[in-house]
Amino acid sequence: MIDDIAAVNRERWNAMASAKVMFSRPFFDFTREEAAAYIHCDTMLGDVAGKDVLCLASGGGQDSAAFGLLGASVTVFDLSDVQLSRDQDAARSHGYTVQTVQGDMRDLSAFTANTFDIVWQPYSINYSPTVEPVIAEVARVLKPGGIYHLAFANPFALAMDNGWDGNGYPLRDLYRDGEDITRFFPIWELEQEDGTVVTVERPHEFRHTLSTMFNTLARQGFQFMQMSEWVRPDIDPEQGSWAHFTQCCPPYLQTFWRWGGS
Repeated sequence: MIDDIAAVNRERWNAMASAKVMFSRPFFDFTREEAAAYIHCDTMLGDVAGKDVLCLASGGGQDSAAFGLLGASVTVFDLSDVQLSRDQDAARSHGYTVQTVQGDMRDLSAFTANTFDIVWQPYSINYSPTVEPVIAEVARVLKPGGIYHLAFANPFALAMDNGWDGNGYPLRDLYRDGEDITRFFPIWELEQEDGTVVTVERPHEFRHTLSTMFNTLARQGFQFMQMSEWVRPDIDPEQGSWAHFTQCCPPYLQTFWRWGGS
């Protein structure tokens, strides 16, 4: 059952995907070496060939391409049918098969318990108003000892204005859990190949505090493995640029967890 928030987000993600948002551009030229680096095979996942992988709220033909190229059995679950079509495009291009399932990340009832060795969730949980149902469902569908890769917004970055005021990036709101922060940036401007710009409405996006994220994962039986902060690694970036902002306050956190349930 898709609620009003999910219905709006599906419509807006379809619009963004149709306008070729960066997350909806399949990795047609990905090599196996690039795929292995992309999913951290060297440090966290190891050989994923033959593993059952769920790319959760991860449509677009990027994450699934990495796992597909490396021989995993890949399922992509996403709200946007346009995004899912890009995963099929990538699979046809590279010559592997992928299963795509449309739905809300808070309800994974399409899958039985203990199905997947890996659940790979890029930046998407912030489009859910609460994290508890998502994480509980991930725990249910993971096999014991399975790995959950979860990326999410640095909640402090979501409280900052990314416009340089000459001295810094000011805080613009209180640090509230579950707040819909879409009003701060309601429009996404997407540059096209011909240089024109298409504007689309952004989907609903919510702040989830660090205590909410980590405590919810711990309550569901997840054991922390690793965290990294994403920044754009430009050298001496210009003040006010996106690279400069990310180096002042990393906007995204990437984490790995092992599920210890039975």
